[in-house]
Amino acid sequence: MKAIPVEQAVGTVLCHDITRIVPGESKGPAFRRGHVVTGQDISTLLDIGKANLYVYDPKDGYVHEDEAAIRIASAAAGQNITFDGPTEGKVTLTAAIDGLLSIDVEGLTSLNTLEDITFGTIHSNQFVRKGRALAGTRVIPLAVTEELLMKAGNICRASKPVIQVKPLKSAKVGVVTTGSEVYSGRIKDGFGPVLKNKFKTLGSTVIDQIFVSDEVEMTVAAIHSLVAEGADLIAVTGGMSVDPDDVTPSAIKSTGADIVTYGAPIFPGAMFLLAYLGGIPVVGLPGCVMYYKASIFDLVIPRILAGEQLSCKDIVALGHGGFCESCDNCRYPVCGFGKA
Repeated sequence: MKAIPVEQAVGTVLCHDITRIVPGESKGPAFRRGHVVTGQDISTLLDIGKANLYVYDPKDGYVHEDEAAIRIASAAAGQNITFDGPTEGKVTLTAAIDGLLSIDVEGLTSLNTLEDITFGTIHSNQFVRKGRALAGTRVIPLAVTEELLMKAGNICRASKPVIQVKPLKSAKVGVVTTGSEVYSGRIKDGFGPVLKNKFKTLGSTVIDQIFVSDEVEMTVAAIHSLVAEGADLIAVTGGMSVDPDDVTPSAIKSTGADIVTYGAPIFPGAMFLLAYLGGIPVVGLPGCVMYYKASIFDLVIPRILAGEQLSCKDIVALGHGGFCESCDNCRYPVCGFGKA
């Protein structure tokens, strides 16, 4: 900052509050720190007795906090992000669509290592609704150098991007429900309605549900039948434990699918299976998906629908944050479940 005559201060940024005292009446700020001086302010400033001001001067390469926050947000944001503000120097980044929030954590960390820049987000890899506030950014001083913003821009350009919302594919989902008790009609299926509702929430549709007994050949035939129907994703329910009668994992493997993982460090959801059959994701869903509001389904399926090809490493990484505390009043997704 520097001292400058009031008459030369138009366009500069005040570094401090300026107090106006009216004897016997009032005392308070006439101008707040961060105010950009205008031509109309000069007379008032002189009346207060200010011949000189401490200011940041754009001519010296400084950028006001509001403009700086907008520029950082613009550089960091990828697809489907909107801005609100700046308010008190902060720009809020918001989801423009329903989709999968994706944060480049390494890029975000690099951005925050720059002195005087702050950028905070909610956790990555979660399904978010349109209009949800996702992040905020601002600079700490009232003004920062152009050089600092150039460094921030370089980091953002090297990221992929720092923050974006990926749209979810409107998938055609095929469901195979295993279990002799359901196949024979001894009990009513409860999994199908739950899955139809869950996939509908994510913008996808269950096109068919096939019931099979606990037989590998029937399950394999059902999966291939759904592929022939044009399913983009196949969900197999039931038979996911290690009991002798639970043959779903063996059946999925027998289709010729490439198994990514059988088992996940997620509670609820430990008996989850992920495979790819000719590029089509096949998921083996344990019974907990039917009973819990939040489970392995909510951590993995949105990422699949966003087009991510998940690896075993991706599933293993879910262990940090993968324990549901089973709160009496479930607040998911506003909780720590699934958030590393």
